[in-house]
Amino acid sequence: MYAALWRVLPGPWWLRLIIVLALLAAVLFVLFEWVFPLIDGVLNKNQQGTVGT
Repeated sequence: MYAALWRVLPGPWWLRLIIVLALLAAVLFVLFEWVFPLIDGVLNKNQQGTVGT
């Protein structure tokens, strides 16, 4: 799969590397901004914020 992606991207190897790094950064941004908070809200519905003394 990664080899197929590498072959499809245009330009020399250094431009392909920049494109892959930009795509990776975009995927990580989407995960941290929307996906992980959504999952956290679903999984931790009944969790209290503080520990009782």
